[in-house]
Amino acid sequence: MSTQYAWSERFPERPTATEELDRLALNKECVLHLPAAEAEVRRLEERLGMELPASYRQFLLFANGWGNDDDCCLLRVEEIGWLREVDPSVAESWSAPKPEDSWSVPDELYFVYGREQVAGNMRAEYVDDTLLAGYWDDGAVLLNPHVKTPEGEWEAWYLAPWLAGARRYTSFWDLIVDQLRSSTDGVR
Repeated sequence: MSTQYAWSERFPERPTATEELDRLALNKECVLHLPAAEAEVRRLEERLGMELPASYRQFLLFANGWGNDDDCCLLRVEEIGWLREVDPSVAESWSAPKPEDSWSVPDELYFVYGREQVAGNMRAEYVDDTLLAGYWDDGAVLLNPHVKTPEGEWEAWYLAPWLAGARRYTSFWDLIVDQLRSSTDGVR
């Protein structure tokens, strides 16, 4: 049995359904879309060839996307895909080998999360295989199936040029909780 992620506790309660309330505004920039159907999520998993991590799967069943522009956007089920296929230019720019790169970061540097994490200590060799979940500001929200928790959660990345790497989280849940906290604190 997978962990239940309390998305409804993280977001305001949905108003009663009307045609005008297709989306629930979270703030001026972002809107929370109506849930994806179970069948849509299953088709996505079939298209990807693997099951989604529970926190992300449950989010899609709670809200089929978040936001309506490039500044604040988690993609809808039909837009989600492998970074190398959906946005090959981003995949190429972050994964192309550079002579000074050693390619792999040692575990003792890579598996550091939170404030002590260094954004440049990411593994560029994983970039092509990440799942593109959305865009924020000038960065991409990615899920990395190469690094999983014992519960099956995939590592989540916020990859941005201004970070010179990725801010990494142990799960999609942790990334979103941090994003919500940052947006209410007024910091990124």
